[in-house]
Amino acid sequence: MSTEVSTGVIGVVGAGVMGIGVAQNLAQTGHEVILVDTSEEIVAGAVAAIRNNCRMSRLLGGPALDAGEVLSRITPGVGADAVAKADIVIENVTENWDVKREVHEALDAACGPQAIFIVNTSAFPITKVAAVTSRPGQVVGVHFMNPVPAKPAVELIPGFHTTPRTVERTKQLLTAMGKKAIQVKDACGFVSNRVLMLTVNEAAYLVHEGVADAASVDEVFRSCFGHPMGPLETADLIGVDTILYSVEVLYEYYSDSKYRPCPLLRQMTDAGLHGRKSGQGFYDYTGAGAGAVAGAS
Repeated sequence: MSTEVSTGVIGVVGAGVMGIGVAQNLAQTGHEVILVDTSEEIVAGAVAAIRNNCRMSRLLGGPALDAGEVLSRITPGVGADAVAKADIVIENVTENWDVKREVHEALDAACGPQAIFIVNTSAFPITKVAAVTSRPGQVVGVHFMNPVPAKPAVELIPGFHTTPRTVERTKQLLTAMGKKAIQVKDACGFVSNRVLMLTVNEAAYLVHEGVADAASVDEVFRSCFGHPMGPLETADLIGVDTILYSVEVLYEYYSDSKYRPCPLLRQMTDAGLHGRKSGQGFYDYTGAGAGAVAGAS
C-alpha cells in the first residue's frame, strides 16, 4: 500500500459495494473520510462490512489491517449536507441517470465552491454529469475497479471542461491511494467497459440461448485464455444489476444494436439475482449450495 498522505477530508457518497471499497482504501492509506448514504442503517452496514474486510484482508492475500485504526478515520453521515466541508467528494451511486443527476445537484448545492467532484462511473460520460453542476471544471471521472482496495489501477476521465488543476489534484489523491491512473478520453463506457460489457452481455446470451451453462462459459475463458475469472463470474462480482444498467447506458448512448441488453440480465435483475452481493446470480453463494450454477436455464 502507499504511504499515508493527508489531502484533506474526502467525502464518499454511496455506501454500496463500490463506496465501501473506496472508503476503506482511503482510510487505510491515511485519509479522513466521511461516508454517507440515504440512511443511518445503510451506512452502519457499510461500516460493519469495512470492519470485516479489514479483519479478512490478510487471509485474502492483502495487507494486515487494524480494523479499529481504519474505522477511526471514517465518519458516518446521511445526505449531501454531511459532506459539505469536504475538499473532494467521490460519488459512487448506482448507474442510473436520474439518481446520479439528483445526487450531483444536491452535492453542488451543499458543498463549497472549491470542492472537486469525482464521478465513479463505469459508463456515464463525465461531461454529462458535470453539466448539472455549477462547477464543470471541478468534475472529473475515476472508474474504480472492484474490489477497490485490491485493484492497482483506475481509469481517469477528464470531461470537456475539467481543468488541468482538477486532473492533477485527482492524480495526487489516486497516487496516495496506491493507484495507477490511466487517463482516457470522455466517451461513454471509456475503454474497459466498452469491451467488458460487450463480453459479459454476449456471455449472458450464450446462457440465455442454451448454448452452454454459466460454468462452461467461464471455464472456456479460464482454461483456453488464461483469464483468472470468467465473464459471468465477473458479472456476479460487479453485480448483475450494475452490468444491466451499464449495458443500457451504452445502448442508449451509441444507439448501436451490439449493446442490446440480454433479456436474461433483465430477468435476473428483476428477480433480485444480483450476484455476490445478493447471494445468488449466475452462481449460488449461499449455504451448502455455494458454487452451484444459477440462472442457467
